[in-house]
Amino acid sequence: MTLLQSSYLRASLLALVLAVLGFILVAKLADLTAASWLAFGLLLGGLLTPLVAGAARDTAPRGNRSQRSAATSAANTDQLEVYTGECKTLYVGNLPYRANEAAVRKLFAEHGQVISVRLVKDKETGKRRGYGFVEMPLGDADAAIAALNETEYLQRTLKVREANEKKESASEFSESVSN
Repeated sequence: MTLLQSSYLRASLLALVLAVLGFILVAKLADLTAASWLAFGLLLGGLLTPLVAGAARDTAPRGNRSQRSAATSAANTDQLEVYTGECKTLYVGNLPYRANEAAVRKLFAEHGQVISVRLVKDKETGKRRGYGFVEMPLGDADAAIAALNETEYLQRTLKVREANEKKESASEFSESVSN
């Protein structure tokens, strides 16, 4: 990260520029003491704002999606278990739009251990799209499919089945064909 890419530094520089401009404007319109207080206030605000915003940002989990999911899973279950066996990813369709990860985790946890839950959201609106994926150990996944497929959940009939493998993107496909 370069020096000017730091959000703290950019906010500090902006606060400094505003403080100097405020000092010049108020010094011409009023006495020096008021201008000094204005400049001090602008500088203090500019320095404290990124600190407060940075503290909120630092509390969010970092890392890639699977690391965040594992951290969220551990926080939700208050356990630090790590599943090391084989697992199966289940597709869960026709979910109610108001269902969240915690509710789906609770539903599937009735039928075995839940490793992760990912509900798909629209990239533009951020709203849930009504389907998602649940990762479970092999035996638990089969039991969950048998128990939950075609059952009603929050007035919607769920579709639960083994998820298909991710499709290759067009660029990956053309590279694999040309090799």
